[in-house]
Amino acid sequence: MIRQWLSVSVLGVGLLTAAPIWAQPSGNAELPDGPGKHLVEIACASCHSLNLISQSAGYASAADWQRVFSTMVDLPTAQADTIATYLASHFPEDPSRRPELVAGEVDIDIIEWQVPTLGQRSRDPAEAPDGSIWWAGMWASLAGRLDPETGTMEEFHLPPSARPHTVVPDNDGNIWYTGNSNGTIGKLDPRTGMITEFATQGRDPHSATFHPNGNLYFTSQGAAMLGRLNPKTGELREISTEPRPYGITVADDGAVWIAYNGTNKLGRMDPDSLDVQYYEVPDKRTRIRRLDLDREGMVWFVNSSLGKIGRLDPDSGEVRQWDSPSGADSHPYALAVIDDVIWYNESGMRPDALVRFDPAAESFQSWAIPSGVGIIRHVWVTKDNNLLIHQSSSNQIGVVKIK
Repeated sequence: MIRQWLSVSVLGVGLLTAAPIWAQPSGNAELPDGPGKHLVEIACASCHSLNLISQSAGYASAADWQRVFSTMVDLPTAQADTIATYLASHFPEDPSRRPELVAGEVDIDIIEWQVPTLGQRSRDPAEAPDGSIWWAGMWASLAGRLDPETGTMEEFHLPPSARPHTVVPDNDGNIWYTGNSNGTIGKLDPRTGMITEFATQGRDPHSATFHPNGNLYFTSQGAAMLGRLNPKTGELREISTEPRPYGITVADDGAVWIAYNGTNKLGRMDPDSLDVQYYEVPDKRTRIRRLDLDREGMVWFVNSSLGKIGRLDPDSGEVRQWDSPSGADSHPYALAVIDDVIWYNESGMRPDALVRFDPAAESFQSWAIPSGVGIIRHVWVTKDNNLLIHQSSSNQIGVVKIK
């Protein structure tokens, strides 16, 4: 089934809006008593579970807490100060979560922008053919566009139930998104604002990538399905697969590779038949979120559950892994290969750490993300071989310029 909508865009440069109303709290924790508790319940629980506070790593000061929640909700100064003091008193920083940063000789610049709509959980930035940067505002059901030269941002509202998980530009400048909450693949035409939706069998389309053959391939994590959409004809085919398919990418030989977050496997899918060959990674506890390939066809992946990065040789099936600098609890998440060097993040650390791994020297180097929190969940390599990043919880979109 195909549906069409008209998107309305809102233009802004650092625009701050009111708190979002689309997220519903669930599984709320009981907060400690103290001045400010009720304000926290009002301001925070209207958008997300209080478990996100009680289970967080905390912050070192009231100023740090206020810096974070100010990217989520716009509060009067008196209420913001009271809430920040309460949170700092009851949820201080957990020093065990500090990353093990490794010095090195590579120099980078990290530039970040806060997105206009607060609390949207911006994620999965991607570069369009014209050089603009797009992102998915998941909790606000929007797609955003950033001009990295001027910092100007524009947001396009999508169907309210879409809650896009990722965005992928096509060669014509259209923006495709995965409707994670309404089971659709959507296309936004930025020139007209029109949106076309394609209904999927999988209930939660997750990550997507275009193939040189013109088709869009995607994962549906909760439904345990893989899909292929022909954008020209609207033909859509889906198959069942191993549990919780997550990241997806296309190799130079045309094979579609899938990372599995529900089992210790990688998958190689034939783009025509959709047949999948599975490769098992040692240790049943392994869970893989993202992957990429180098110029030799080696598959690099994050072993999120064990704090490692790994490499699969598809010809021999051999798997080799390396411990991430911050250890078993570092939770590597997003990953990309640039000139056969591996870039990824340690999402379990505070602040989130960006890590560079040189396979030739088997050496690491790492940096703290300036905005500090939010978790990089996906990265994108630009045409200039820079890296697009984001911080979802603190609503930042960024670019890493590699010198």
